[in-house]
Amino acid sequence: MSAHQGKMRKHVLELPRGLVFLWIFLFAVWLVINASMELPVVASGALVSLVLSWIFLRRSNVWRIEMTPRRALHFLAYTGVFFTEMVKANIEMLRYVYAPRIDIRPGIVKINVRLTSPIGRLALANSIALTPGSLVLDITDNAMFIHWLDVKTTDPEKASEMIAGAFEKHLGAAFG
Repeated sequence: MSAHQGKMRKHVLELPRGLVFLWIFLFAVWLVINASMELPVVASGALVSLVLSWIFLRRSNVWRIEMTPRRALHFLAYTGVFFTEMVKANIEMLRYVYAPRIDIRPGIVKINVRLTSPIGRLALANSIALTPGSLVLDITDNAMFIHWLDVKTTDPEKASEMIAGAFEKHLGAAFG
């Protein structure tokens, strides 16, 4: 067997593992967005999720994630952390909105990113951007530049811990 055939065989064997994980993830997102368990919605969601998963996996190796029980557990833990951080940030925004005097110090801070996988970095950037009060402006090598509504520190290490620390632990274990 040639090296090319070996690569092709390995590529075909890896496809189902990544396909199943990505399909389950996209299907779960579909169900949450549609908020319905009616048969047509579930059936069309299963089909659309499967087709999208297949397209994503064929076009890029980024989506080929080897899912183990440990990684799945960390992904679930990350989901819980994300929702907790989102609730905390929304409460903080309410405090700013309803305060008689708004006392904020907006600014741009640099945070250091320890995640190495493109999917892990993407999930971190989206987590930060979806959390009220922060927005990712730029991603460079091992850093992200964040617009922070109320800058509490400009030290990159402290800012990294305050903004990304809760997410990075589980994202690193789930995606690398």
